Amino acid sequence: FMMDIPTFNEGAVRESLLNAISHRDYRHAGSIFLRQFPRRLEVVSPGGFPEGITIENIIDRQLPRNRRIADSLARCGLVERAGQGANRIYESSIREGKGLPDFSQTDSWQVALTLHGLVRDPRFVRFLERIGQETQRSFDTHELLVLERIHEQQPVPPALRARLTPLVDAGILEAVGRGRGTRYLFSRRFHAALGDPGGYTRRRGLDRETNKALLLQHLTSQAREGCPMADLQQVLPGQSRAQIKRLMDELRRGGRVRLEGARRLARWYIAEE
Repeated sequence: FMMDIPTFNEGAVRESLLNAISHRDYRHAGSIFLRQFPRRLEVVSPGGFPEGITIENIIDRQLPRNRRIADSLARCGLVERAGQGANRIYESSIREGKGLPDFSQTDSWQVALTLHGLVRDPRFVRFLERIGQETQRSFDTHELLVLERIHEQQPVPPALRARLTPLVDAGILEAVGRGRGTRYLFSRRFHAALGDPGGYTRRRGLDRETNKALLLQHLTSQAREGCPMADLQQVLPGQSRAQIKRLMDELRRGGRVRLEGARRLARWYIAEE
């Protein structure tokens, strides 16, 4: 698998500059600055986001500050369709494995966008390419955001959770656990196709009985002091607090462990023979 990925995507840079020109606040006399570094590119324009636009909704809400400029750029063929610039920037950054565009330095006086040039994980780039080939589908911006979150092992925000089920149905993601403790990860077959079956096991975690055995082993080593839930989470870092609680409840019902105290003072002990 070979793929030529430039440090800075030409389309993303163009959209960033056009957005700065069409959405800056011209009531301020400042200039638009483009700063290039070896591994990142910064675009800073005067004025914060237009009213109602935030980092969280920038993809879904379109509110041109200077509509005539935006329309003129579209009619000149500089942009294919007004209002799609942010989507293109996010999509190219994710597809090229560079993480999300960074608006963290934006405030009420400026919009500051950083585009990263370093490919963080080439396997993720290959993964997205293989998914597209095998499933014959093209991902929209929101689906790519979900896949990026899963790749970075970050929680999927409520606004994107509706995109999880179609990705599971397509065999791209797998759901682990139930209810509030449900986690999502890339499916086994895609890890295997990339030659990384161990990555699937690391992310999914061991089977329930093995996890219970690890918890019992740790409790045995701490027989006198007992263990708070925080310690047990360190034993199984790939499991959520709710999932570990269910495992401990199963062990307690089986007479293997006991719980003393409540809430913050609660500690788990190995059951006495």
